[in-house]
Amino acid sequence: MKKNHPFHMVTKSPWPIMLSMNVMTLLTGTVKWTQTKEYSLMMLGLTLSTMTMMLWWRDITREATFQGNHTKKVKSLMKMGMIMFIISEMMFFASFFWMFFHSSLSPSIEIGMNWPPKSIKPFNPMEVPLLNTIILISSGITVTWAHHSILLNKLSMSNKSLMLTIILGLYFTFLQKWEYQQSTFTMADSIYGSSFFLTTGFHGIHVIVGTTFIMVSMVRCMKMHFSASHHLGLESAIWYWHFVDMIWLFLYLSIYWWGK
Repeated sequence: MKKNHPFHMVTKSPWPIMLSMNVMTLLTGTVKWTQTKEYSLMMLGLTLSTMTMMLWWRDITREATFQGNHTKKVKSLMKMGMIMFIISEMMFFASFFWMFFHSSLSPSIEIGMNWPPKSIKPFNPMEVPLLNTIILISSGITVTWAHHSILLNKLSMSNKSLMLTIILGLYFTFLQKWEYQQSTFTMADSIYGSSFFLTTGFHGIHVIVGTTFIMVSMVRCMKMHFSASHHLGLESAIWYWHFVDMIWLFLYLSIYWWGK
């Protein structure tokens, strides 16, 4: 249909309402799991939400790659949307850092007016945390390499660097899981345990999401969906990954190093 404007009028889609219901199921199941240790409803909500997102993103990929609906104006607005989303995520983590600094700079009498509390044995920042920092910085280099490669239309080189980024992201997640298993304290151990596991745990979730984002981008790159002038999906994934890197650097310096 001929249009006299550069905007994309989205067609009717069942995915927004379905995703809303599935996320509600997921959250209800999560509450049930925390109260009764029964996780079947939570897993159902997670499965349905994942399937709905895959179908929704499939449609967006078709609109961008095959139907040509993502004009320069549309891409500009989508970039702005991604920037606003990352800013909202920064505010999300700012609340956790606010909690950490509020508690550490003025320890209450309930934790012995000492930071960290005497019952807590913090992680050595020069061991696994430092290794994870090196891994994430390296992944930031490889994902930037992927971006420059695609700008030069070197798709093969871009695929290789994206694969390296994915391997580093998975390695980071594995090491964080191992670190949690070695912990001598839990989330229930004072405000230190709560702030540590909340902040590092949510960052770990973001690493998993970012790794998945880059995996999808690599598959699309292998299918020749991207070019030097058309790679908004990959660019958004790279922005998100740099955000994850930046949060980890601040997290390492404040919680692991300064707060030990």
